[in-house]
Amino acid sequence: MILLWGSNARETHPIFFHHLLKGVRCGAELYVVDPRRTSSARWAKLWLGLDVGSDISLANAVGREIIAAGLVNEKFIRHATSGFEAYKAHVEKYTLERAERETGVPAEAIRKMAHAYAGAPRAQICWTLGITEHHNAVDNVVALINLALLTGHIGRYGSGVNPLRGQNNVQGGGDMGAIPDRLTGFQHVENDALRANFEKAWGVKIQPKRGWHLSDMFEAMEHGQLTTLYVLGENPADSEADRHRALKLLGGLEFLLAQDLFYTRTAELADVVLPAAAGAFESEGTVTSSERRVQRVRRTVPPPAGVRDDLEIIFDLARRLGHDWGTPDPEAIWNDLRSLSPMHAGMSYRRLEDMGGIQWPCYDESHPGEMFLHGRLWSDPLIGPRAPFSVVEFEPPVDQLDEQYPIRLTTGRRLDDYNTGVQTREYSSPLRRKETLDISPEEGQHFRLREGEKVRVTSRRGSLVAPVRFDSALRPGLAFLSVHAQDQVATNELTIDAVDPKSGTSEFKATAIRIEKV
Repeated sequence: MILLWGSNARETHPIFFHHLLKGVRCGAELYVVDPRRTSSARWAKLWLGLDVGSDISLANAVGREIIAAGLVNEKFIRHATSGFEAYKAHVEKYTLERAERETGVPAEAIRKMAHAYAGAPRAQICWTLGITEHHNAVDNVVALINLALLTGHIGRYGSGVNPLRGQNNVQGGGDMGAIPDRLTGFQHVENDALRANFEKAWGVKIQPKRGWHLSDMFEAMEHGQLTTLYVLGENPADSEADRHRALKLLGGLEFLLAQDLFYTRTAELADVVLPAAAGAFESEGTVTSSERRVQRVRRTVPPPAGVRDDLEIIFDLARRLGHDWGTPDPEAIWNDLRSLSPMHAGMSYRRLEDMGGIQWPCYDESHPGEMFLHGRLWSDPLIGPRAPFSVVEFEPPVDQLDEQYPIRLTTGRRLDDYNTGVQTREYSSPLRRKETLDISPEEGQHFRLREGEKVRVTSRRGSLVAPVRFDSALRPGLAFLSVHAQDQVATNELTIDAVDPKSGTSEFKATAIRIEKV
């Protein structure tokens, strides 16, 4: 059983979706939870079209039904988890009837999905930004993890929790320490013993406190605490929620440096732009996939004239700032990382090449790498800490609907484009069409609109004009815009920067709007 929750993988992770369909053709049942009846749902046994932002209510009701039906994996819960009794008491109030009121999903559909998931010999939950781009993103995720712990669908072949990464090497970025409170290998910067290893190896003192995540940085810009920004391979001018605020704050910095292979909207605002090589084929190094597999990347073509590898740029900057790190050597840098990150210790370049990649953790050069990240939960005796159940409460979206803003706008990607479009918009595609505001045919009839006719879309933050397109995957009261074509339709003029305090993620998925015929 495959539970695709808040992910239109057919369009946003098409290669992964081919693998998913192999499972369906071999007999796996696909259940899809999504406000839109997406193209992914065409292969589903059941589509649960929940109201935007009601995921926790649905997940808690599924958990309650699994408990009430006696479908929990009691042996696994006793052996490997903690906090079950508190969770059980908490979800008792999330009846199927309550969930139907709060989510819009029929109680019988919720019951069917709960029994299918708990009763399957193997089951996995896959999710993406439909879960995480909310003001309670972390709570949404742990609500799904609770279901895996209830049933033991974790750490075993064919069973697990699977956050589908949005870009190549997102996992690798986190592994390398691109997280505000972590050093390489997810080692906590506030842990004195762990931090001391890095200080000794690098000969520097590291601040013993967590840094800012992206939303914190914009908050710091607003209060004059952050005046200089170095942006590598990102385009926050187009990707941040509440684009008015983002452009104002980026434009108000004392100094902005952009390092990129494209001249982005952010680069247009920058004081200095450093043209960088393409990591996929003009650089040497490693990437890490969603399955934690570290693989080698090799330069296949030289960068164009005037363009330099990211490592060369960073090493040269360090030298000009008074720190000579020598000549940038990707393998030497990787070996330095292996000496400090136990989960990468056994991954020499030679082994990565011989084995076609290795999954971390890999503790020494005789270790094959761990196929299942949470396989330890099945060890007897248990290895490491117990996996905790989390008590999370349903909260509606911050940007609430009312008479003035009665329609819910949700955002996402389309198959033929990517993020803010800088990597894809210059290429022609037979699939691509101009950006539209997608609404249900019933909504179009209500507003007396023709397809292609322009409407003014207004939220509590901004307004724009866009042509409409009728999409039968949408119900009345729900609209959709992609984030790819800010030059055509500046979607982020509308979205809200309500931020999840735990992850720093903005609530891109739940904006209140009104539509007016132009």
